[in-house]
Amino acid sequence: VAMAATRRVMRAVRVFEFGGPEVLKLQSDVLVPVPKENQVLIKVHACGVNPVETYIRSGTYARKPALPYTPGSDVAGVIESVGEHVTAFKKGDRVFTLETLSGGYAEYAVAAVNRVFPLPDKLDFRQGAAIGVPYFTAYRALFQKGCAKAGESVLVHGASGGVGLAACQIARACGLKVLGTAGTEEGMNLILRNGAHQAFNHRDPNYTEGIKACTGPGGVDIIIEMLSNVNLDADLQLLSCAGRVMVVGCRGRIEINPRDTMSKESSITGVSLFLATEEERRECATAVLDGIEAGWLKPVVGLEYPLEKVAKAHEDIIRSSGARGKMVLLL
Repeated sequence: VAMAATRRVMRAVRVFEFGGPEVLKLQSDVLVPVPKENQVLIKVHACGVNPVETYIRSGTYARKPALPYTPGSDVAGVIESVGEHVTAFKKGDRVFTLETLSGGYAEYAVAAVNRVFPLPDKLDFRQGAAIGVPYFTAYRALFQKGCAKAGESVLVHGASGGVGLAACQIARACGLKVLGTAGTEEGMNLILRNGAHQAFNHRDPNYTEGIKACTGPGGVDIIIEMLSNVNLDADLQLLSCAGRVMVVGCRGRIEINPRDTMSKESSITGVSLFLATEEERRECATAVLDGIEAGWLKPVVGLEYPLEKVAKAHEDIIRSSGARGKMVLLL
């Protein structure tokens, strides 16, 4: 009688119930997933941590995965094996992903081949884990939803985090006038090094006056907003005629006066990468890969954690006083 081949096991973070960071359980006996057709198995070297993963884990987000599950979508690593019909990659290729099927907070992850991209040698795995969600989201917010054009001005609110820095780099490369806000001196210096023409400290009670002085009476054309529950009301005062706010992040409710949109025919648009069509995702991917090739797309890695400290990472991404790049787990 032929013995079934013994499946390998790996370390992976599992969530068995929705709740606080303490529900993230590191298990050492999770079966290594097997790639099916048009899928690849990646040996994970680094995985990005995104705020949305904390909302999903808490059970308060619109999309709830079936329990138990492993969080994580942005991984960087090396192809371990490929499923049937996969010709784009082979064992040993360095890659990064936009999303995974099995979860990225793990030693191995399966991903659909159309969500996997080559990672050039000029970027390390930590940087590779900082590309997917931040850069695709920033590109979608600026161009697919925000219709940004060269010569326009953009204010990136909360510019020192993963998406914010991506937005600064992309907008600068595409010929926009880039203003950014951060909560610390260090954060302001970081955004100036990554494409912002001017930086403002959003902890300064009069920072909006500084922005108005910078944009003049015309106002700012586009605002990329990471914390709309705090800033949206003020954002509407800063916009130009036909200006638009792209809501990328929100952690609660806010009161606004809709009349503020009428006086300028301005708009507020929500941005969700999950709703991108296949064609839109391909457009994002082309822009991102071109940016890496051209050299202006340089992911900034912030805090790094081993897999054992995943709960701490989830606490820190929500509580930290000021982001400094993309948070990653290292394996």
